[in-house]
Formats: sequence, C-alpha cells, structure tokens
Amino acid sequence: MLPTREEILRSVTFKTSRSGGKGGQNVNKVSSKVELIFDLETAFYLDEDEKTRLKEKLENRLDSEGLLHIVSQEDRSQLLNKEKTIVKLIDLLKRSLVVQKKRKPTKIPKGVIEKRLKNKASTAEKKKNRKVTDF
Repeated sequence: MLPTREEILRSVTFKTSRSGGKGGQNVNKVSSKVELIFDLETAFYLDEDEKTRLKEKLENRLDSEGLLHIVSQEDRSQLLNKEKTIVKLIDLLKRSLVVQKKRKPTKIPKGVIEKRLKNKASTAEKKKNRKVTDF
C-alpha cells in the first residue's frame, strides 16, 4: 500500500545547495538545488515485505547507509525543485512496490499448429511443382 504524501514528508529530509548551469547571477546567490534523502529503515508506514522489495528494486540507487537520494536542480525556484523531488520519490515508490503477476505458461492452440502445418505443406507442394520432370 502506498503511503500518503504527508507520511512521506514526515520521513524524508531535504538538503539545499547552489545549483550549476543556467541562471546567471541567480545561480551564484540562491540555493535552488534540492536533494531529498529517504531512509527505508525509518519509514514506519512500510511493512517488512515492502521494505525488502524496495531494497531489491532500488539496490543500485541506495548508498552504503541504505539512504535513497533524489536530486532536482532543473528550476530556478527551490520550492519547484522540492516538489519535483517529492513527485519523483512517489513515482519511484509506486513503480517499485508493484508486484508482477506470475506468468502462466500456456500451450500453443491446436488451430495455430494445424495452420502452420498446412502452410508448410502448401509451400512444399509449390516447390515440388517447380521441378522439371523428365519423361
């Protein structure tokens, strides 16, 4: 079950810093880059199964302490960047918590097999009729 936005906001920390790139003097003055830090272990709204599933799916994105870092520095506004990191985290949690259904192997239908064999036979017949026969 996906937690609410308020629950997520209570369990994350934000770090701000100056971002690089376009923006002129604004970049030099304003700390608009936002880094969201999410700790899986302290997320009280996730049960153990969900935590293990998240650890498996996000193992490449977690640091050595088990923290997930999401960074946004696209906008000139710190508030917009903060919102983008929250949206990215929620989207990441949604995609990671989805349990894929187990695939049931199915047999090839008899009609498909028969159609393939008929097509094979007709092709063989065509090629056989191309032969020049000696009388």
